[in-house]
Amino acid sequence: MLMKAEQSTLLLIDVQEKLMPAISHGEEVADRCITLATIAGLMEVPVLATEQLPDKLGHNVEAIRELCHLTLAKHHFDACPDGLVDHLPEGRQHIVMGGCETHVCMMQTALSLVDAGYKVWVVADATGSRNEFDRDVALDRLCESGARVVTLEMVAFEWMRHCKHPQFRNIQALIK
Repeated sequence: MLMKAEQSTLLLIDVQEKLMPAISHGEEVADRCITLATIAGLMEVPVLATEQLPDKLGHNVEAIRELCHLTLAKHHFDACPDGLVDHLPEGRQHIVMGGCETHVCMMQTALSLVDAGYKVWVVADATGSRNEFDRDVALDRLCESGARVVTLEMVAFEWMRHCKHPQFRNIQALIK
């Protein structure tokens, strides 16, 4: 099954300034999330984000805050009990996800979305955990549970479909 930009929403989980230094390859994960959000903007894909206890853990990195249409504060690890589904754009059943921590908040949210009938793609190179082993095991579990594990470039090229897309050169410049 192909991701379709017109049916997609990008969901970025807890790319918080105070959390990122503790994440393995945190700067790269944040950069990939920013690139994903930029591509989503070029493709007119809505971008939503979550923040875990922002009053204690701080807000998402500034570039993520600027690129998101909505940021949902949460206290559950899974964003769904805190109202995420109510904020997802109607008619968009493809949820593309990145963020932290892969094995906790991101995984629990993805599993709930799969259970709710959404088609979920987890962007492996835009996810992170403090421990890489936890991240890898979570990606395996997500795949076994019905989510699809992809890369940033897979998302970009599937959303565009062809090299004559009006945003092809802009997106190609972002990923090269």
